[in-house]
Amino acid sequence: MSTSKTISYHAMTRPALDLLHGTVDLLVLRTLAWEPMHGYAIGQFVKTRTDGAIALESAALYQALHRLEKRKLVRAWWGVSETRRRARFYEITAAGRAALKSQSTDLRAYVAALYQVLDAR
Repeated sequence: MSTSKTISYHAMTRPALDLLHGTVDLLVLRTLAWEPMHGYAIGQFVKTRTDGAIALESAALYQALHRLEKRKLVRAWWGVSETRRRARFYEITAAGRAALKSQSTDLRAYVAALYQVLDAR
């Protein structure tokens, strides 16, 4: 299974974690299910929602956004951010919502199976 280093842990006692391939896409889709956002806001939303435990690296975030746009799971347009700067905004499409539902179900099943092994006695 391929992994990609896309988050960092802020606690000094823990090393940076490797996310499963596709996890960044899922985080982006879930974030955009709330409302359209520009890239920086997406990263900040994930960081805030996880109390700083997950900080998406800019390169990984923007690669995911381009990948999702190419697959028509998000659409993008140019607008002006809250800081009055030109920014690319993204919103989830109907196909993106369907992918989010499917991928969320798959990840939940994977995590449940993982816990069955981790909690085995």
